[in-house]
Amino acid sequence: MPGAGRVARVPGPMGDPLRWGTDTFGSRQRTTAVGGGLGVGRQWADGPGKLIVRTGGGGADAVTVPLEIAGSYRARTKGLLGRDSVDGAMLLSPANSVHTFRMRMPIDVAYLDRGLTVIAVVTMKPWRLGLPRLRSRHVLESEAGAMAGWGVRVGARVEVRVDG
Repeated sequence: MPGAGRVARVPGPMGDPLRWGTDTFGSRQRTTAVGGGLGVGRQWADGPGKLIVRTGGGGADAVTVPLEIAGSYRARTKGLLGRDSVDGAMLLSPANSVHTFRMRMPIDVAYLDRGLTVIAVVTMKPWRLGLPRLRSRHVLESEAGAMAGWGVRVGARVEVRVDG
């Protein structure tokens, strides 16, 4: 039966339980992570949250940044368009590329993989089209220069906490 499948719980990379589901579509099967605490297969609702950037080697030092989550198509499409500034950062999910058409300010863009590890950070001026990153599943946007101050760089791991 299409769409029917099994779900198994296995420990994730940080000890969090991940649920792996197997779905059958015609004669093909796919196995995907459908939950967990690391952003694997994660879908967030629109709204406020906190971005936690681990800056220390052992994970003891962290920077907490106000976060606006854009998880719906409508919120992702609007993003930071029409704003003069942003307090903190905006998470677009799912996303693997952005543009700055009709933006009023340059922005920092961090591309995140499924495990919320930063795979690229770029600064984009207004009226630019960013290259898609194939491994990217989420994109963080902030005012230009802010991410360097937070310690967001390639290889850094971030965490998303939803308020509410």
